[in-house]
Amino acid sequence: MNTTNEKTWLITGASSGLGLALAETALRAGERVVGTARRTARFDTLQARYGDRLLAVEHDVRDTAGAAAVVHRALDVFGRVDVLVNNAGAGQVGAAEEITDDRLRDMLDQHLFGPAAYVRAVLPHLRQRGSGAIVQMSSQGGRMSFPAVGSYSAGKFALEGWSEALAGEVAPFGIKVLIVEPSRFRTEFNSPGVLATAAQDPSYDAVTGAVRTNLADADGIQEGDPKRGASVIRDVLDAPDAPLRLPLGAEAVRNLRRTYTSALDDVEKWARASESADFPGVPPAVRAF
Repeated sequence: MNTTNEKTWLITGASSGLGLALAETALRAGERVVGTARRTARFDTLQARYGDRLLAVEHDVRDTAGAAAVVHRALDVFGRVDVLVNNAGAGQVGAAEEITDDRLRDMLDQHLFGPAAYVRAVLPHLRQRGSGAIVQMSSQGGRMSFPAVGSYSAGKFALEGWSEALAGEVAPFGIKVLIVEPSRFRTEFNSPGVLATAAQDPSYDAVTGAVRTNLADADGIQEGDPKRGASVIRDVLDAPDAPLRLPLGAEAVRNLRRTYTSALDDVEKWARASESADFPGVPPAVRAF
């Protein structure tokens, strides 16, 4: 067991995209990485370059029962986990009527239940040490949604709500939670065979057709740079005033600014009607939060 003070990252889905960029950045900095993927052969190049500072573990994030074994392996080999990055997942395109229960559950398995299993497995270790960070890779689609991406957003919205509560629960133990909300980054996310698409109902062609085409056409021309994104995430994690949520990429900033402004406008516009639903004269609720 290695018990040096080098930082150890546990990154799910670390063989591609932002997960790979974070893994490479950590390894270049002399840190250690436990990276999971469904096929560990995808780590061969990194393994050859960084040797035993990279521990590659085969795991599908949907196998929630297996998450604890990955964490235990990390602790056995490196003696500690400093940062858990829940990155594994994939996108899905389809209108609500086109997405089956199984496809909807798959999004929740990848983006909520899988990350939750890793968090539960690593938290006793982080609490005992009184430090650490949990990075939840969400999406701008975890705060806004649009036609044809509802099932994907359902998983990311759920992850964000769960993680917001988690942040308050673990802060007293010195543990940070960072929810990252990327826009489109030049990863495999939009590539054929990775971006899942439901069988198309012609009834929705005029509603979702352009979205389907746009998502497929974005492959290879996304404006987000995974290496730059990884650097930003690392810098923000080290900041003493790190936010709970980090929009990542200029498009995410634009879209979320517009989303928040529109939501606040609606709250203000309908505030009087909303407030009229209370019993008259009852004092405001006193909450524990």
